[in-house]
Amino acid sequence: MKSPICDMLGIEFPLLAFSHCRDVVAAVSRAGGFGVLGATVHTPDTLERELKWIDEHVDGKPYGIDVLIPENISTAGEKDVTWKSLEARVPQEHRAYTRDLLMKYDIELTTSDVADNQPQPFDAKTALQLLEVSFNHPIRLIANALGVPPKAMIEMGRKHGVPVAALVGAKEHALRQVAAGVDILVVQGTEAGGIMTGRQMAACMAMGAAGAWTGSVWLATVEAETTEIFREKMIAASSRDAIRSKGRTGKPARQLRSVWTDAWDRAPESPGALPMPLQSVISRDAFNAIDRAAASGNAKARDLVSYFVGQGVGLIDSVKSAGAVVQEFKEEFAEAVEHMNALVAE
Repeated sequence: MKSPICDMLGIEFPLLAFSHCRDVVAAVSRAGGFGVLGATVHTPDTLERELKWIDEHVDGKPYGIDVLIPENISTAGEKDVTWKSLEARVPQEHRAYTRDLLMKYDIELTTSDVADNQPQPFDAKTALQLLEVSFNHPIRLIANALGVPPKAMIEMGRKHGVPVAALVGAKEHALRQVAAGVDILVVQGTEAGGIMTGRQMAACMAMGAAGAWTGSVWLATVEAETTEIFREKMIAASSRDAIRSKGRTGKPARQLRSVWTDAWDRAPESPGALPMPLQSVISRDAFNAIDRAAASGNAKARDLVSYFVGQGVGLIDSVKSAGAVVQEFKEEFAEAVEHMNALVAE
């Protein structure tokens, strides 16, 4: 493979796999792709444990990490914002709406205990601490979404000789990222999660891409962090069931349509989603309760089960190992390239 991304990352096949699950990351890298661990949910201590595990199971193959440092967030400019201080800002109207919604489905909403100093969701200071932890491991890429990475992140990449990637959704975003010094652009549209096959990967590269960034396809692997119930819902879903909703984070994000998304986006009585990161304070406890109830046999709770996924969910028809998915990508990619070469030869 002559793609420049292969030389940059030290890989044989330019398939990048974003996942919150360390098992997926290691399996993809072992199979010749490039696993990228979503680190945003971690603390420095838990990330250290995850990366140590990956180092021990990746057979020396390269991998990267992804953090989330939103450029636009309602708490921008504030210092030392904690989870508990955010909880105090959540209006009672939104708390009552969430509690009443879950009660309709026989789900009891309980609040998780958090430390007094636990940072807010998507905290930039914490993200930079996660990067410091990561550079103690042989990572080959750091990536950021939701805006231009802070200058400190780009400087850290330069210092350690690690490329910096950023997700972009429009031409003007790409120009700003390049001007800021980003090395790799992950170009996406409103879909965000649509590359599910090797043929699609080949099509993207035929249009000029150096590789493919994937996410949704790994949610239906045996190694993924997703619940069995959500996997069943993915298999049953069509592409139309992956909608953009603010109901989980406060920003539009692709996820599987459910009673939860309808309640926040469509119900006339909805108070409307709160801005990021406040909506995450509401949704974290709610989805923990939903998943517990569904797993314990509450059939009604299944209607609220959801997770982030792109429209490519319509192509998911079974659960496979991550290694098998990489192999399918390779085979389909080769077949597509052979087909295109034959068209040119004719």
